[in-house]
Amino acid sequence: QVQLVESGGGLVQAGGSLRLSCAASGSGFSVNYMGWYRQAPGKQRELVATITNGGTTTYAYPVKDRFTVSRDNAKNTVYLQMNSLKPEDTAVYYCNAVARILVGPWTTYWGQGTQVTVSS
Repeated sequence: QVQLVESGGGLVQAGGSLRLSCAASGSGFSVNYMGWYRQAPGKQRELVATITNGGTTTYAYPVKDRFTVSRDNAKNTVYLQMNSLKPEDTAVYYCNAVARILVGPWTTYWGQGTQVTVSS
């Protein structure tokens, strides 16, 4: 099993910044994709950003040029730097990783979520 533990959420004013972190842990695992999704009240969970173990990134249009996803492969940790935050960025942010144990199947794992609230 792979565990994902997020940190860094909180309350910030519009225009401010926050940095989220997510560390993967377990035994004998390897990670491919890592990324972030978010879910606002009454809405479906949506992609925010992803990054491969080679560093290739993708971003959802609403956050492009404001958010930056990065990772430290040695620490199995992914980060999300969020700048110029807007009230519409308010959501629970979930860490996501595609990982496998030894040579088992690639499996999607989720963190428990961290609340980000942007006040106007």
